[in-house]
Amino acid sequence: MKKKINKIIFICACFVCAASLILGIYYFSMMNKSRSNYNDLRSNAVSTLSGVASGNDEMSIDFEELQNRNSDIYAWITIPDTQIDYPIVQSYSEDDSFYLNHNIDKQYDQNGSIYTEKHNTKDFSDPNTVIYGHNMLDGSMFQNLHKFRDKEFFDEHKYIYIYTPDRILEYTVVSAYKSDDRHILNSYDLNDEEVFADYLKTVENPQSLEVNRRDIELSVSDRLITLSTCIGNEKNYRYLVQGVLTNESTVK
Repeated sequence: MKKKINKIIFICACFVCAASLILGIYYFSMMNKSRSNYNDLRSNAVSTLSGVASGNDEMSIDFEELQNRNSDIYAWITIPDTQIDYPIVQSYSEDDSFYLNHNIDKQYDQNGSIYTEKHNTKDFSDPNTVIYGHNMLDGSMFQNLHKFRDKEFFDEHKYIYIYTPDRILEYTVVSAYKSDDRHILNSYDLNDEEVFADYLKTVENPQSLEVNRRDIELSVSDRLITLSTCIGNEKNYRYLVQGVLTNESTVK
């Protein structure tokens, strides 16, 4: 009987190992496919100009090319010295969670996309535009937000750039910190100035013990972006990088 039990345990262990191997191969093949997909997109729609935006080369984004591929693409986000260099999508016809597990070609993909929800307009005029992306093992999507946990990196990387068809928006990073997983735009009516003013206190002085922040005084006239990703196995928490709009220019 003992031999039979050991044999069953061995067989089960083999099945578990085989299943884990198959899932691992599938996971990394999906990541490679996603990386290749975005590299192809960048080569066709993005070029670098010898302009200057706070010391960084300016980009030229062919939004016509992007929107021919997917009309839900409405902006592009890039952060210097990170892998964050992606189109931003917002679903027109599907629910808000669609791009959580679909790529820019609207195909199922566990890597998802960089996306906003219908709570936000697409012109970045809201008090706070929340942008979501996965924390992928290969450093893609929004995984590199965790670089801001390092104080030296935080101090040396002040800006986030968002391109739209007609504008270049420069945001100064105000804070980067661990937060609970509440849905920010459902939890706060940020169009109420009193609520927004109170919320800005959290942005300026987060409660998280692990935090980087700059001494920037915010006001209710400011426009924020919040970049949100998960934290490893801590399902009840998110890592947020928040910036305030400090410069805006028109696309040449």
